[in-house]
Amino acid sequence: MLIKEYRIINNCSNAEYQVAQLYNVAEMSKAESGGGEGVEILVNEPYDDGTRQGQFTHKIYHLESKLPGWIRALMPAGATKCQERAWNAFPWCKTVITNDYMKESFSVTVESFHVDGDRGQLNNALNLSQDILKQREVITIDVANDPKSYYLQTFNPVKEDVTTFRSEKALRGPLQGQWSKTCDPVMTCYKLVSIEFKWYGLQTKMESYMHSVERDLFTKFHRELFCSMDGWYGLTMESIREMEKRTKEELAQKLATPLPPATGVQPK
Repeated sequence: MLIKEYRIINNCSNAEYQVAQLYNVAEMSKAESGGGEGVEILVNEPYDDGTRQGQFTHKIYHLESKLPGWIRALMPAGATKCQERAWNAFPWCKTVITNDYMKESFSVTVESFHVDGDRGQLNNALNLSQDILKQREVITIDVANDPKSYYLQTFNPVKEDVTTFRSEKALRGPLQGQWSKTCDPVMTCYKLVSIEFKWYGLQTKMESYMHSVERDLFTKFHRELFCSMDGWYGLTMESIREMEKRTKEELAQKLATPLPPATGVQPK
């Protein structure tokens, strides 16, 4: 198992981040779905486990064409679907991703804690055991100064360039230089990511690869979160829940709609 803790500093408050995160999850899910692939929402409902209260979601990710060819070659048809179960009791959240084909041999667990007024300086925000503290690698993500892409190489300057974006509603941005040391408001997402891939001969390669993907996704997501500020700024949790209901219906339609046939002259 490979364990890393990612720290992402954001130019917003905790309350704003809670709304912004859900807003952008919905928007990205719609953008990544279509033609039988993407995100399928099975459950989105309140939960109470006696310790925490929040929102529970269960999703299926249909990923066939979005995975590298060398991974698809290892999996039988239909085995690339992943199950995601998430417990969002903000500021604490936990997400577990599994695969029906791999069963107990594969899991990605992300435990998050969001700290208001923080600039990534807490050594143990997630209250980890000494054993986990010894195993983890700490990585601080700077959405303005880190390379544009670590793995996916899909940087979109319109949606992600935090170094030029200026919010008309919140009057924040652009993020430049040592922005994370001076911006106000500020908060930090602490994300402990534990990846396990038990496959003889591939475990180290896959766990390292999947962490590179996680880092890239965290970077891309939080860049888009900042640059979409004029979309989510001022929204309430009630309006976000209504948005999620509409998104669930849109995703179901996108998954059910096949891709259009290829056009052009076919070779004889």
